[in-house]
Amino acid sequence: MKILLLEDDQATRSHLEQVLRTTGHVVDSCTNGRDAIFLASGGEYAVLILDRMVPQLEGLAVLKALRAAGVTTPTLFLTAMNGVEDRVEGLEAGADDYLAKPFAASELLARVNALARRPPVAETAALLQVGDLVVDRIRRTATRGGERIDLQAQELKLLEYMMLHAGELVTRSMLLENVWSFHFDPKTNVIESHMSRLRAKVDRGFGIELIRTVRGSGYRIDAG
Repeated sequence: MKILLLEDDQATRSHLEQVLRTTGHVVDSCTNGRDAIFLASGGEYAVLILDRMVPQLEGLAVLKALRAAGVTTPTLFLTAMNGVEDRVEGLEAGADDYLAKPFAASELLARVNALARRPPVAETAALLQVGDLVVDRIRRTATRGGERIDLQAQELKLLEYMMLHAGELVTRSMLLENVWSFHFDPKTNVIESHMSRLRAKVDRGFGIELIRTVRGSGYRIDAG
């Protein structure tokens, strides 16, 4: 598959290109944020790999610009900025995964392949609906009974994932891996706190509760 790599460090870029090409991928690379936006805007790539600390335009700004322009290409941040706030900031900007440097080539390839297996937004429903709750995946909005629900980016991502699995049990592990891209249990209450706020916004004031806790297992959303 075709991958765009934004990496300004020559040694790291050469290593990444070699790793990706020896496993059959086609790689275009660039060294600054403005070139990355120009190349990625064409929408021809299966996956974007972005460093954050690059010249001209920081990787986070690159991704925000692409998402604002409607580019939905799965994106992995590969960066030395690996604090909790850095990861949260990257994921809430629209990244699908986040991997810290130094990294193992095998893990990078596994994550890139996992991103490539995700169906593009264009191939899935633009509108998700459960009862009178509707999420517009293109406009990134949510409404219930026609009333706008103001959600933060991560709350919308959480709701979107739940609605893609409407009627199914969604476990804590599924949410950690697919909404937060944590491949381990960070031992925080991040899910519970986000779910509490989401339920308050989605269900409070409406007659029917759509999001339910499945005790000891996870959560489920359905119209009842």
